Amino acid sequence: MNIRLPLNPQSTTAYSNNMSFSGSTTEFDLGITCDMHVHVRDGAMCDLITPTIKDGGVSVAYIMPNLQPPITTIERVVAYKAKLEKLAPETTFLMSFYLHESLTPELVAEAADLGAIQGIKCYPAGVTTNSNQGVDPNDFSKFYPIFKVMEKKNLVLNLHGEKPPVADGDITVLNAEAEFLPALKKLHQDLPNLKIVLEHCTTADACEMIQEINSDNVVASITAHHLSLIVDDWCGNPINFCKPVAKLPKDKRKLVEVALSGDKHFFFGSDSAPHPIENKGKCCGCAAGVFTSKYCIPYVAQVFQDNQGDLINFKKFVSENALTFYKPANIKSKKHCVLYKNEVQITNEISQGDIKVVPFKFGDKLDWDTKWV
Repeated sequence: MNIRLPLNPQSTTAYSNNMSFSGSTTEFDLGITCDMHVHVRDGAMCDLITPTIKDGGVSVAYIMPNLQPPITTIERVVAYKAKLEKLAPETTFLMSFYLHESLTPELVAEAADLGAIQGIKCYPAGVTTNSNQGVDPNDFSKFYPIFKVMEKKNLVLNLHGEKPPVADGDITVLNAEAEFLPALKKLHQDLPNLKIVLEHCTTADACEMIQEINSDNVVASITAHHLSLIVDDWCGNPINFCKPVAKLPKDKRKLVEVALSGDKHFFFGSDSAPHPIENKGKCCGCAAGVFTSKYCIPYVAQVFQDNQGDLINFKKFVSENALTFYKPANIKSKKHCVLYKNEVQITNEISQGDIKVVPFKFGDKLDWDTKWV
């Protein structure tokens, strides 16, 4: 049995058919798919990685600004977007500034009016790759004038939700997200009209706080690898090491639960973060990041299949919830992503010249693939 939903590029209506996988060849029209947290780096790495976004079944990609130096000017963000569009002309790129003391309310307003950015990414200083110019998450008040402009211009604040460790303190990679959650709650209380995304949330506590706040303006993104991993899977395995790190089994269960639920407060953001393989394998200073762009949508489909046995709410998670929250304009490609049953072997590496990147779950097989129609 081959099931195909009608094509309608403007539709964001979820299908509700109870579609079982067993014993059938099944296709799902996902429409405009979204990955709302993507790193493509710069230079030769960017040349290699950017086209893989489409390969992974993604129509719209929200790009992170933590280059070196970080993206804090209109000129740089416009040039970066132009480069990405040249490398992947059918992908819609949504761009962001890096929250930094050099930003001003006037600059942010101008960038918003030009359509140059859709949001600003906040990195607590020192918590992850290229976050050394980030902010102190213990006091966001100095940025409130910028946040108030963001409210008016309907821009999104994208939070890397971790507290950095301090000398003689008790914050570690396992509780850094939980320690950050009061700051998220205060931000929403002080600025209730500010649209906030808790990026790549990893804990049951974070999911429960998003549900407790229960606001259309406060949501969370979830990655494919955090739906698949726990602490034991990255401890000793540098390919699975990322920040924030995967946590405990109870945390993974909660992430899977909210992803499968279709709850509008949660959507897919891969946090795909490529590093040269030699940087992932270092005995000291192992690079934090998991590369998933090449197989994004199939990775998540596998999670739904393995945990629920059907694709109910899958389209909400990888498409509709993000489209409803971000409301992107001028989506470039009118083609739809179609997910179909097909065994895919994950290659051991993706390379170009001297650069080699190893994808998540390399050597494994997935039951799903994507195509464009």
